Amino acid sequence: MATNPIPQFPAGFLWGVSTSAHQIEGAVDEREPSVWDAFTAEPGRVKDGSTAAVACDHYHRYPEDVALLSGLGVTAYRFSVSWPRVRAEGGLDFYDRLVDELCAAGIRPVPTLFHWDLPLDLDWLDRDTASRFAEYASTVAERLGDRVKKWITLNEPAEHTLFGHALGAHAPGKQLMFDALPVAHHQLLAHGLAVRALRAAGATDIGIANSHGPTWPASQEPADLEAAGFYDVLLNRLFADPLLLGEYPEGIGELMPGDVDSDLKIIAEPLDWYGINYYAPTRVGAPEGADIEFGGLTIPAELPFSVRQIEGVPVTDFGWPVVPEGLTELLTTFRDRYGDRLPPVVITENGCSYEGIDDQDRIAYLDGHIRALHRAVEAGVDVRGYFVWSLLDNFEWAEGYARRFGLVHVDFETLERTPKASYGWLRDVLRAQG
Repeated sequence: MATNPIPQFPAGFLWGVSTSAHQIEGAVDEREPSVWDAFTAEPGRVKDGSTAAVACDHYHRYPEDVALLSGLGVTAYRFSVSWPRVRAEGGLDFYDRLVDELCAAGIRPVPTLFHWDLPLDLDWLDRDTASRFAEYASTVAERLGDRVKKWITLNEPAEHTLFGHALGAHAPGKQLMFDALPVAHHQLLAHGLAVRALRAAGATDIGIANSHGPTWPASQEPADLEAAGFYDVLLNRLFADPLLLGEYPEGIGELMPGDVDSDLKIIAEPLDWYGINYYAPTRVGAPEGADIEFGGLTIPAELPFSVRQIEGVPVTDFGWPVVPEGLTELLTTFRDRYGDRLPPVVITENGCSYEGIDDQDRIAYLDGHIRALHRAVEAGVDVRGYFVWSLLDNFEWAEGYARRFGLVHVDFETLERTPKASYGWLRDVLRAQG
Protein backbone atom coordinates (compact mmCIF):
# COMPACT_ATOMS: atom_id res chain seq x y z
CA MET A 1 0.00 0.00 0.00
CA ALA A 2 1.20 3.49 -0.83
CA THR A 3 2.24 5.49 2.22
CA ASN A 4 2.06 8.97 0.69
CA PRO A 5 -0.96 11.07 1.72
CA ILE A 6 -4.26 10.80 -0.12
CA PRO A 7 -4.51 13.77 -2.53
CA GLN A 8 -6.80 16.61 -1.51
CA PHE A 9 -10.34 16.57 -2.88
CA PRO A 10 -12.27 19.77 -3.68
CA ALA A 11 -13.70 21.87 -0.87
CA GLY A 12 -17.16 20.72 0.15
CA PHE A 13 -16.53 17.13 -1.00
CA LEU A 14 -18.92 14.82 0.86
CA TRP A 15 -17.33 11.97 2.85
CA GLY A 16 -19.62 9.31 4.25
CA VAL A 17 -20.45 5.69 4.95
CA SER A 18 -23.48 3.66 3.91
CA THR A 19 -25.77 1.04 5.46
CA SER A 20 -29.21 -0.40 4.74
CA ALA A 21 -32.19 -0.92 7.02
CA HIS A 22 -32.76 -4.63 6.56
CA GLN A 23 -29.08 -5.42 7.02
CA ILE A 24 -28.58 -3.61 10.35
CA GLU A 25 -31.82 -2.56 12.07
CA GLY A 26 -33.29 -5.78 13.45
CA ALA A 27 -36.48 -5.10 15.48
CA VAL A 28 -38.40 -7.22 13.01
CA ASP A 29 -41.50 -7.33 15.25
CA GLU A 30 -41.78 -3.55 15.18
CA ARG A 31 -42.48 -3.34 11.46
CA GLU A 32 -44.52 -5.07 8.78
CA PRO A 33 -42.97 -8.08 7.01
CA SER A 34 -40.91 -7.67 3.84
CA VAL A 35 -40.08 -9.97 0.95
CA TRP A 36 -36.72 -10.60 2.65
CA ASP A 37 -38.41 -11.92 5.80
CA ALA A 38 -40.31 -14.44 3.71
CA PHE A 39 -37.23 -15.34 1.67
CA THR A 40 -34.98 -15.99 4.67
CA ALA A 41 -37.69 -18.12 6.30
CA GLU A 42 -37.40 -20.61 3.42
CA PRO A 43 -34.79 -23.32 4.18
CA GLY A 44 -31.68 -23.12 2.02
CA ARG A 45 -32.17 -19.56 0.85
CA VAL A 46 -29.47 -18.07 3.13
CA LYS A 47 -26.17 -19.92 3.22
CA ASP A 48 -25.77 -19.96 7.01
CA GLY A 49 -29.52 -20.28 7.67
CA SER A 50 -29.63 -16.92 9.44
CA THR A 51 -32.13 -14.08 9.30
CA ALA A 52 -32.02 -10.33 9.91
CA ALA A 53 -34.45 -10.49 12.83
CA VAL A 54 -31.81 -8.94 15.12
CA ALA A 55 -28.94 -8.15 12.72
CA CYS A 56 -26.89 -5.37 14.41
CA ASP A 57 -29.88 -4.20 16.48
CA HIS A 58 -29.27 -0.72 15.13
CA TYR A 59 -32.93 0.09 15.85
CA HIS A 60 -32.13 0.09 19.58
CA ARG A 61 -28.42 0.95 19.41
CA TYR A 62 -28.47 3.84 16.94
CA PRO A 63 -27.03 6.38 19.44
CA GLU A 64 -23.95 4.17 19.78
CA ASP A 65 -23.68 3.91 16.00
CA VAL A 66 -24.06 7.65 15.47
CA ALA A 67 -21.26 8.12 18.03
CA LEU A 68 -19.11 5.83 15.86
CA LEU A 69 -19.94 7.97 12.83
CA SER A 70 -19.00 11.08 14.75
CA GLY A 71 -15.71 9.55 15.87
CA LEU A 72 -14.95 8.58 12.30
CA GLY A 73 -15.36 12.17 11.19
CA VAL A 74 -17.70 11.65 8.23
CA THR A 75 -19.80 14.55 7.01
CA ALA A 76 -22.69 12.37 5.80
CA TYR A 77 -24.41 9.09 6.59
CA ARG A 78 -26.30 7.17 3.94
CA PHE A 79 -28.90 4.87 5.50
CA SER A 80 -32.08 3.39 4.11
CA VAL A 81 -35.62 3.85 5.31
CA SER A 82 -37.55 0.60 5.71
CA TRP A 83 -40.82 0.86 3.80
CA PRO A 84 -42.29 -1.97 5.93
CA ARG A 85 -41.34 -0.06 9.09
CA VAL A 86 -42.88 3.17 7.87
CA ARG A 87 -46.14 1.30 7.22
CA ALA A 88 -46.25 0.13 10.84
CA GLU A 89 -47.80 2.40 13.45
CA GLY A 90 -45.22 4.87 14.70
CA GLY A 91 -42.62 3.54 12.25
CA LEU A 92 -41.39 6.94 11.18
CA ASP A 93 -40.67 7.82 14.81
CA PHE A 94 -37.45 5.80 14.62
CA TYR A 95 -36.19 7.77 11.62
CA ASP A 96 -37.18 11.02 13.36
CA ARG A 97 -34.94 10.04 16.26
CA LEU A 98 -32.11 8.89 13.99
CA VAL A 99 -32.17 12.07 11.90
CA ASP A 100 -32.23 14.23 15.04
CA GLU A 101 -29.24 12.32 16.43
CA LEU A 102 -27.32 12.77 13.17
CA CYS A 103 -28.08 16.47 12.94
CA ALA A 104 -27.01 16.99 16.55
CA ALA A 105 -23.69 15.35 15.65
CA GLY A 106 -23.24 17.59 12.60
CA ILE A 107 -23.67 14.69 10.17
CA ARG A 108 -25.82 15.11 7.08
CA PRO A 109 -28.56 12.43 6.84
CA VAL A 110 -28.84 10.92 3.35
CA PRO A 111 -31.75 8.46 3.30
CA THR A 112 -32.35 5.87 0.58
CA LEU A 113 -36.06 5.21 0.22
CA PHE A 114 -35.76 1.66 -1.15
CA HIS A 115 -32.96 -0.82 -0.51
CA TRP A 116 -34.62 -4.11 -1.56
CA ASP A 117 -36.92 -4.66 1.48
CA LEU A 118 -40.24 -4.44 -0.36
CA PRO A 119 -43.37 -4.85 1.80
CA LEU A 120 -44.51 -8.45 1.50
CA ASP A 121 -47.89 -7.64 -0.03
CA LEU A 122 -46.38 -5.66 -2.92
CA ASP A 123 -44.77 -6.88 -6.15
CA TRP A 124 -42.60 -5.00 -8.66
CA LEU A 125 -44.29 -6.94 -11.47
CA ASP A 126 -47.37 -4.88 -10.60
CA ARG A 127 -47.29 -1.40 -12.12
CA ASP A 128 -49.28 0.00 -9.21
CA THR A 129 -46.29 -0.58 -6.91
CA ALA A 130 -44.60 2.41 -8.58
CA SER A 131 -47.46 4.68 -7.55
CA ARG A 132 -47.48 3.24 -4.06
CA PHE A 133 -43.78 3.99 -3.81
CA ALA A 134 -44.36 7.64 -4.73
CA GLU A 135 -46.99 7.91 -1.99
CA TYR A 136 -44.53 6.44 0.49
CA ALA A 137 -41.85 8.89 -0.65
CA SER A 138 -44.24 11.77 0.04
CA THR A 139 -44.98 10.44 3.50
CA VAL A 140 -41.30 10.23 4.42
CA ALA A 141 -40.44 13.63 2.92
CA GLU A 142 -43.27 15.38 4.71
CA ARG A 143 -42.01 14.01 8.02
CA LEU A 144 -38.23 14.33 7.59
CA GLY A 145 -37.82 16.98 4.90
CA ASP A 146 -37.26 19.83 7.35
CA ARG A 147 -33.93 18.21 8.28
CA VAL A 148 -33.08 15.91 5.37
CA LYS A 149 -31.72 17.86 2.41
CA LYS A 150 -30.24 15.07 0.26
CA TRP A 151 -32.31 12.11 -0.96
CA ILE A 152 -31.82 8.80 -2.78
CA THR A 153 -34.81 7.07 -4.36
CA LEU A 154 -33.67 3.51 -5.15
CA ASN A 155 -30.63 1.39 -4.45
CA GLU A 156 -29.33 -0.89 -7.21
CA PRO A 157 -32.49 -1.67 -9.18
CA ALA A 158 -30.27 -3.73 -11.53
CA GLU A 159 -29.27 -6.18 -8.80
CA HIS A 160 -32.77 -6.29 -7.35
CA THR A 161 -34.09 -7.18 -10.80
CA LEU A 162 -31.36 -9.68 -11.72
CA PHE A 163 -30.73 -11.43 -8.40
CA GLY A 164 -34.24 -11.22 -6.98
CA HIS A 165 -36.45 -11.70 -10.02
CA ALA A 166 -34.38 -13.21 -12.85
CA LEU A 167 -32.05 -15.64 -11.07
CA GLY A 168 -33.89 -16.16 -7.77
CA ALA A 169 -30.78 -15.78 -5.60
CA HIS A 170 -32.26 -12.90 -3.59
CA ALA A 171 -35.74 -12.04 -2.39
CA PRO A 172 -38.38 -12.48 -3.60
CA GLY A 173 -36.67 -15.52 -5.13
CA LYS A 174 -38.28 -15.50 -8.57
CA GLN A 175 -36.55 -17.15 -11.53
CA LEU A 176 -38.12 -15.28 -14.41
CA MET A 177 -34.98 -14.74 -16.50
CA PHE A 178 -35.81 -12.12 -19.16
CA ASP A 179 -39.46 -12.03 -18.09
CA ALA A 180 -38.14 -9.98 -15.15
CA LEU A 181 -37.72 -6.91 -17.39
CA PRO A 182 -41.02 -5.35 -16.19
CA VAL A 183 -39.47 -5.28 -12.69
CA ALA A 184 -36.73 -3.02 -14.04
CA HIS A 185 -39.24 -0.75 -15.77
CA HIS A 186 -41.54 -0.44 -12.78
CA GLN A 187 -38.63 0.40 -10.47
CA LEU A 188 -37.46 3.10 -12.87
CA LEU A 189 -41.01 4.42 -13.09
CA ALA A 190 -41.21 4.39 -9.29
CA HIS A 191 -38.01 6.43 -9.20
CA GLY A 192 -39.40 9.07 -11.56
CA LEU A 193 -42.70 9.32 -9.69
CA ALA A 194 -40.80 9.57 -6.40
CA VAL A 195 -38.60 12.38 -7.75
CA ARG A 196 -41.76 14.32 -8.57
CA ALA A 197 -43.24 13.54 -5.16
CA LEU A 198 -40.09 14.59 -3.33
CA ARG A 199 -39.90 17.85 -5.27
CA ALA A 200 -43.56 18.52 -4.52
CA ALA A 201 -42.63 18.15 -0.84
CA GLY A 202 -39.84 20.70 -1.21
CA ALA A 203 -36.80 18.46 -1.79
CA THR A 204 -34.10 20.00 -3.98
CA ASP A 205 -31.17 17.53 -3.92
CA ILE A 206 -32.26 14.15 -5.31
CA GLY A 207 -30.30 11.24 -6.76
CA ILE A 208 -30.35 7.48 -7.24
CA ALA A 209 -27.79 4.78 -6.34
CA ASN A 210 -27.11 2.56 -9.36
CA SER A 211 -24.49 -0.17 -9.43
CA HIS A 212 -22.10 0.12 -12.36
CA GLY A 213 -18.76 -1.26 -13.46
CA PRO A 214 -16.70 -1.56 -16.62
CA THR A 215 -17.42 -4.58 -18.78
CA TRP A 216 -14.23 -6.18 -20.10
CA PRO A 217 -14.54 -8.67 -22.99
CA ALA A 218 -12.76 -11.96 -22.39
CA SER A 219 -11.06 -11.57 -25.79
CA GLN A 220 -11.37 -9.65 -29.03
CA GLU A 221 -13.16 -12.57 -30.67
CA PRO A 222 -16.54 -11.51 -32.10
CA ALA A 223 -18.52 -13.86 -29.84
CA ASP A 224 -16.87 -12.49 -26.69
CA LEU A 225 -17.30 -8.89 -27.83
CA GLU A 226 -20.98 -9.51 -28.54
CA ALA A 227 -21.52 -11.14 -25.15
CA ALA A 228 -19.72 -8.30 -23.33
CA GLY A 229 -21.79 -5.71 -25.20
CA PHE A 230 -25.00 -7.47 -24.18
CA TYR A 231 -23.90 -7.64 -20.54
CA ASP A 232 -22.97 -3.94 -20.55
CA VAL A 233 -26.44 -3.06 -21.80
CA LEU A 234 -28.07 -5.25 -19.17
CA LEU A 235 -26.13 -4.07 -16.13
CA ASN A 236 -25.15 -0.53 -17.07
CA ARG A 237 -27.15 1.06 -19.87
CA LEU A 238 -30.53 -0.53 -19.10
CA PHE A 239 -30.71 1.65 -15.99
CA ALA A 240 -28.55 4.65 -16.89
CA ASP A 241 -29.89 5.40 -20.38
CA PRO A 242 -33.55 5.88 -19.38
CA LEU A 243 -32.55 8.09 -16.45
CA LEU A 244 -30.00 10.23 -18.27
CA LEU A 245 -31.10 10.09 -21.93
CA GLY A 246 -34.83 9.41 -21.61
CA GLU A 247 -34.61 6.27 -23.75
CA TYR A 248 -33.89 2.58 -23.46
CA PRO A 249 -30.99 0.97 -25.33
CA GLU A 250 -31.94 -0.25 -28.80
CA GLY A 251 -34.27 -3.25 -28.73
CA ILE A 252 -35.16 -2.95 -25.03
CA GLY A 253 -38.05 -0.48 -25.04
CA GLU A 254 -40.41 -2.75 -26.96
CA LEU A 255 -39.93 -5.43 -24.31
CA MET A 256 -41.21 -3.17 -21.53
CA PRO A 257 -44.86 -3.00 -20.39
CA GLY A 258 -47.30 -0.11 -20.69
CA ASP A 259 -46.98 3.21 -22.52
CA VAL A 260 -43.20 3.22 -22.50
CA ASP A 261 -42.76 6.58 -24.22
CA SER A 262 -44.95 8.32 -21.66
CA ASP A 263 -43.27 6.47 -18.80
CA LEU A 264 -39.82 7.52 -20.02
CA LYS A 265 -40.78 11.17 -19.63
CA ILE A 266 -41.37 10.43 -15.93
CA ILE A 267 -38.32 8.20 -15.54
CA ALA A 268 -36.07 10.91 -16.98
CA GLU A 269 -37.06 13.59 -14.47
CA PRO A 270 -33.83 15.61 -14.14
CA LEU A 271 -31.58 14.47 -11.32
CA ASP A 272 -29.55 16.77 -9.09
CA TRP A 273 -26.80 14.15 -8.92
CA TYR A 274 -26.15 10.57 -9.99
CA GLY A 275 -25.09 7.93 -7.46
CA ILE A 276 -22.78 5.08 -8.48
CA ASN A 277 -22.05 1.97 -6.42
CA TYR A 278 -18.73 0.58 -7.64
CA TYR A 279 -17.11 -2.70 -6.66
CA ALA A 280 -15.28 -4.18 -9.66
CA PRO A 281 -15.21 -4.59 -13.44
CA THR A 282 -16.73 -7.73 -14.92
CA ARG A 283 -14.91 -9.87 -17.48
CA VAL A 284 -17.48 -11.34 -19.85
CA GLY A 285 -17.29 -13.86 -22.67
CA ALA A 286 -19.53 -15.98 -24.83
CA PRO A 287 -21.62 -18.69 -23.13
CA GLU A 288 -19.62 -21.75 -22.11
CA GLY A 289 -22.45 -24.27 -22.11
CA ALA A 290 -22.63 -24.86 -18.35
CA ASP A 291 -23.70 -23.05 -15.21
CA ILE A 292 -20.94 -20.96 -13.64
CA GLU A 293 -20.45 -20.19 -9.96
CA PHE A 294 -19.22 -16.63 -9.58
CA GLY A 295 -19.23 -14.21 -6.64
CA GLY A 296 -21.73 -16.25 -4.68
CA LEU A 297 -24.12 -16.57 -7.63
CA THR A 298 -24.94 -19.26 -10.16
CA ILE A 299 -24.86 -17.85 -13.70
CA PRO A 300 -27.16 -20.13 -15.74
CA ALA A 301 -25.84 -21.65 -18.94
CA GLU A 302 -28.82 -20.36 -20.96
CA LEU A 303 -27.80 -16.71 -20.53
CA PRO A 304 -26.13 -15.23 -23.65
CA PHE A 305 -22.91 -14.49 -21.76
CA SER A 306 -20.60 -16.03 -19.19
CA VAL A 307 -18.72 -14.26 -16.40
CA ARG A 308 -15.00 -15.05 -16.22
CA GLN A 309 -12.29 -14.49 -13.62
CA ILE A 310 -10.07 -11.42 -14.00
CA GLU A 311 -6.56 -12.84 -13.91
CA GLY A 312 -3.61 -11.28 -12.13
CA VAL A 313 -5.42 -9.16 -9.56
CA PRO A 314 -6.04 -9.72 -5.83
CA VAL A 315 -9.47 -10.81 -4.64
CA THR A 316 -11.43 -10.06 -1.48
CA ASP A 317 -12.55 -12.74 0.97
CA PHE A 318 -15.78 -12.80 -1.07
CA GLY A 319 -13.76 -13.63 -4.20
CA TRP A 320 -14.44 -10.26 -5.83
CA PRO A 321 -11.56 -8.82 -7.89
CA VAL A 322 -9.81 -5.72 -6.55
CA VAL A 323 -9.39 -3.32 -9.48
CA PRO A 324 -9.21 0.33 -8.35
CA GLU A 325 -8.39 1.58 -11.84
CA GLY A 326 -11.80 0.28 -12.91
CA LEU A 327 -13.38 3.13 -10.96
CA THR A 328 -11.44 5.73 -12.94
CA GLU A 329 -12.33 3.95 -16.18
CA LEU A 330 -16.01 3.76 -15.27
CA LEU A 331 -16.30 7.44 -14.40
CA THR A 332 -14.47 8.69 -17.48
CA THR A 333 -16.56 6.33 -19.64
CA PHE A 334 -19.78 7.71 -18.16
CA ARG A 335 -18.57 11.27 -18.72
CA ASP A 336 -17.77 10.49 -22.35
CA ARG A 337 -20.96 8.48 -22.94
CA TYR A 338 -23.45 10.90 -21.40
CA GLY A 339 -21.68 14.25 -21.70
CA ASP A 340 -23.65 17.14 -20.24
CA ARG A 341 -26.58 14.80 -19.54
CA LEU A 342 -24.58 13.32 -16.65
CA PRO A 343 -25.15 15.39 -13.51
CA PRO A 344 -22.56 15.59 -10.71
CA VAL A 345 -21.61 12.10 -9.50
CA VAL A 346 -21.46 10.71 -5.97
CA ILE A 347 -19.91 7.30 -5.24
CA THR A 348 -22.69 5.99 -3.02
CA GLU A 349 -21.02 2.65 -2.25
CA ASN A 350 -17.49 1.26 -2.45
CA GLY A 351 -16.13 -1.39 -0.13
CA CYS A 352 -14.93 -4.93 0.41
CA SER A 353 -15.36 -8.04 2.53
CA TYR A 354 -12.37 -9.10 4.65
CA GLU A 355 -12.09 -10.95 7.94
CA GLY A 356 -10.27 -9.64 10.99
CA ILE A 357 -10.05 -6.46 13.03
CA ASP A 358 -6.52 -5.61 11.88
CA ASP A 359 -7.86 -5.36 8.32
CA GLN A 360 -4.87 -4.14 6.36
CA ASP A 361 -6.35 -5.52 3.14
CA ARG A 362 -9.36 -3.24 3.55
CA ILE A 363 -7.06 -0.28 4.13
CA ALA A 364 -5.17 -1.10 0.92
CA TYR A 365 -8.48 -1.47 -0.94
CA LEU A 366 -9.85 1.88 0.22
CA ASP A 367 -6.52 3.63 -0.34
CA GLY A 368 -6.40 2.40 -3.93
CA HIS A 369 -9.99 3.30 -4.72
CA ILE A 370 -9.88 6.78 -3.19
CA ARG A 371 -6.76 7.50 -5.27
CA ALA A 372 -8.50 6.12 -8.36
CA LEU A 373 -11.44 8.40 -7.62
CA HIS A 374 -9.10 11.37 -7.36
CA ARG A 375 -7.64 10.52 -10.78
CA ALA A 376 -11.16 10.73 -12.21
CA VAL A 377 -11.58 14.16 -10.61
CA GLU A 378 -8.26 15.23 -12.15
CA ALA A 379 -9.54 13.96 -15.51
CA GLY A 380 -12.47 16.37 -15.26
CA VAL A 381 -15.27 14.17 -13.89
CA ASP A 382 -17.51 16.18 -11.56
CA VAL A 383 -17.46 13.95 -8.47
CA ARG A 384 -19.02 15.42 -5.32
CA GLY A 385 -18.78 12.64 -2.71
CA TYR A 386 -17.64 9.17 -1.65
CA PHE A 387 -19.42 6.74 0.69
CA VAL A 388 -17.73 3.60 2.04
CA TRP A 389 -19.75 0.41 2.30
CA SER A 390 -20.18 -0.16 5.17
CA LEU A 391 -20.12 1.24 8.69
CA LEU A 392 -20.91 -2.10 10.37
CA ASP A 393 -20.49 -5.77 9.68
CA ASN A 394 -24.06 -6.82 8.91
CA PHE A 395 -26.50 -9.31 7.44
CA GLU A 396 -25.10 -9.78 3.95
CA TRP A 397 -28.29 -10.92 2.21
CA ALA A 398 -28.10 -14.52 0.92
CA GLU A 399 -24.62 -14.89 2.44
CA GLY A 400 -26.01 -14.32 5.95
CA TYR A 401 -23.32 -13.26 8.42
CA ALA A 402 -20.44 -14.92 6.57
CA ARG A 403 -19.21 -11.72 4.90
CA ARG A 404 -17.82 -8.72 6.76
CA PHE A 405 -17.87 -5.39 4.92
CA GLY A 406 -17.75 -3.14 8.01
CA LEU A 407 -15.27 -0.58 9.23
CA VAL A 408 -16.58 -1.66 12.62
CA HIS A 409 -16.57 -5.30 13.73
CA VAL A 410 -19.84 -6.59 15.18
CA ASP A 411 -19.93 -9.63 17.46
CA PHE A 412 -23.26 -11.11 16.44
CA GLU A 413 -23.62 -12.92 19.77
CA THR A 414 -23.08 -9.91 22.05
CA LEU A 415 -23.60 -7.14 19.43
CA GLU A 416 -20.45 -5.44 20.74
CA ARG A 417 -18.96 -2.97 18.25
CA THR A 418 -15.18 -2.81 17.81
CA PRO A 419 -13.63 -0.31 15.36
CA LYS A 420 -11.22 -2.02 12.98
CA ALA A 421 -7.85 -0.73 11.80
CA SER A 422 -9.59 0.57 8.66
CA TYR A 423 -11.85 2.76 10.82
CA GLY A 424 -8.79 4.47 12.32
CA TRP A 425 -7.14 4.76 8.92
CA LEU A 426 -10.19 6.42 7.34
CA ARG A 427 -10.58 8.73 10.36
CA ASP A 428 -7.02 9.95 9.79
CA VAL A 429 -7.64 10.38 6.06
CA LEU A 430 -10.72 12.52 6.73
CA ARG A 431 -8.86 14.65 9.24
CA ALA A 432 -6.16 15.27 6.66
CA GLN A 433 -8.86 16.23 4.14
CA GLY A 434 -10.05 18.88 6.59
